[in-house]
Amino acid sequence: MTTSPQDCPDMDAVRKEIDRIDDALVGLLVERWGYVDRAWQLKSSPAEATVPWRIQQVIDRVRDKAEAQGLPPALAEALWRQIIGWGIQYEEEKLGGADKS
Repeated sequence: MTTSPQDCPDMDAVRKEIDRIDDALVGLLVERWGYVDRAWQLKSSPAEATVPWRIQQVIDRVRDKAEAQGLPPALAEALWRQIIGWGIQYEEEKLGGADKS
């Protein structure tokens, strides 16, 4: 059972909820990473790892979602730029020296 932030009676309850959310976020990141791993397999060169229009599309969508739900858009953008950066680096490394067969 989850407790809303306002209903947490003490710091232990707040920490418990943050831990619950962190666990869920890790699971979602694992799922997302599976698609990053598949993406490099579908690309043919390291140059394809960076697609500026797609990066901007993702950032714009995440900023809009964040703002609509009360999260600072700049925070969402900073987090996603890190996530995207890791994905690009991973794809470039895989595409630079990987045997895709």
